[in-house]
Amino acid sequence: MTATPHRVERDFLGPRDIPADAYWGVHTARAVENFPISGTPVSAMPELIRAFGFVKKATAGANLELGVLDAKRAHAIMWACDRLIAGEFHEQFVVDVIQGGAGTSTNMNANEVIANLALERLGFEKGRYDVLHPNDHVNASQSTNDVYPTAVRLALWAGIDKLLDSMAVLRTGFEAKAEEFKEVLKIGRTQLQDAVPMTLGQEFSTYAVMMEEDEARLREARALIQEINLGATAIGTGINAPAGYADLACRLLAQGSGIPVVKSKNLVEATQDTGAFVQLSGVLKRVATKLSKTCNDLRLLSSGPQAGFGDIRLPPRQAGSSIMPGKVNPVIPEVMNQVAFEVIGNDITVTLASEAGQLQLNAFEPIMGWSLFKSIKHLSNACLTLQAHCVAGIEPNRELLARRVRESVTLVTALNPIIGYEKAALIAKTAIATGAPIEDVAHSLGILTREEMAALLVPQTLTEPLRLQSK
Repeated sequence: MTATPHRVERDFLGPRDIPADAYWGVHTARAVENFPISGTPVSAMPELIRAFGFVKKATAGANLELGVLDAKRAHAIMWACDRLIAGEFHEQFVVDVIQGGAGTSTNMNANEVIANLALERLGFEKGRYDVLHPNDHVNASQSTNDVYPTAVRLALWAGIDKLLDSMAVLRTGFEAKAEEFKEVLKIGRTQLQDAVPMTLGQEFSTYAVMMEEDEARLREARALIQEINLGATAIGTGINAPAGYADLACRLLAQGSGIPVVKSKNLVEATQDTGAFVQLSGVLKRVATKLSKTCNDLRLLSSGPQAGFGDIRLPPRQAGSSIMPGKVNPVIPEVMNQVAFEVIGNDITVTLASEAGQLQLNAFEPIMGWSLFKSIKHLSNACLTLQAHCVAGIEPNRELLARRVRESVTLVTALNPIIGYEKAALIAKTAIATGAPIEDVAHSLGILTREEMAALLVPQTLTEPLRLQSK
């Protein structure tokens, strides 16, 4: 049996065998051994790996300009970073997403991959760290404590952009349905009881407005993410970094990534503070909560088809039961509900991890980053799924809605300003007891004629009284 080719790498703990074709090295190998937690490697977060590429390229550029790195090494490092930015070699990021050490294992995974790519670019074998070293050269003027949170922020910014796009798609879908249903009259409900008339378009317009509001809140949270602590090194004092490095590295990072990052005014504070993550997580929880409420509505409004609300029909997506033939379930709203539950749980994780920070560093940014990435990605996918497989195909049950409006005693609410609450209540009570239409009841009681009732109970009067009164 032929042994797998390997190379030997060493750290201060001793030697380790590393697969010959691996671009990662000894520090990554120890992290893989130490953290067999989720089974999900950092490669599951491509935006984070691309962000590391942008950060390491910017730092190499700053180190070159300030004389910390020679041109040969700096250009090789920047070339390797471009490979990561282009989406190559992401499979080499094998460390578990949940890890101790405040992200040091992910940073070293990046340092080693970049170093070995750069070595090959220079014509050397992997592991020739005497020529180009993961710590001395790739990580020059840096610490995990400024590189990792900066990369997480860049990755979150990119993820938020995608989520905003997905939310806009769903919002546009709700807006289209609001326009399509603007003339469909129905009975509104409060506390699951019949209330007063409205249009189905009004009902769907609220979903669009709620999403528009949440898009604005998400942009506000994103603005906090752009403040970074690159150049802080270990605790914010900038130890081991040359004068002018922080400003230069941040400027190069903004230019290279296209993300308007700015250096924090106080790097010591920025290195320990994770408030921006808590704020973002809270907004994501808000988005999830309101989307889940919307999906609760869709499930209720489509319940039936014979013994439920039945106001609307959702597009059938799959058989709903292994035992009941013909049953179709609201599976698309249900999946959004479940994503929302997850996001709410992730928010608790982020909150506890942020609170657990101590002194000059928060050691728990890996779980914060992973929780936020999941929330953003799953919400983004769920928004697109909800629009494509549910909202776009919703149809109103026009005949049922019209009949309910005609038969509803709640229409008497519109009579309150004209005949008073007591007489309106008498009409409603009598109509419920006798089953007679409210027009007939009002006429028989001598309160209003059928003609007067017909003139009062028209759709625009019932659903847009404020607009009509202002004319």
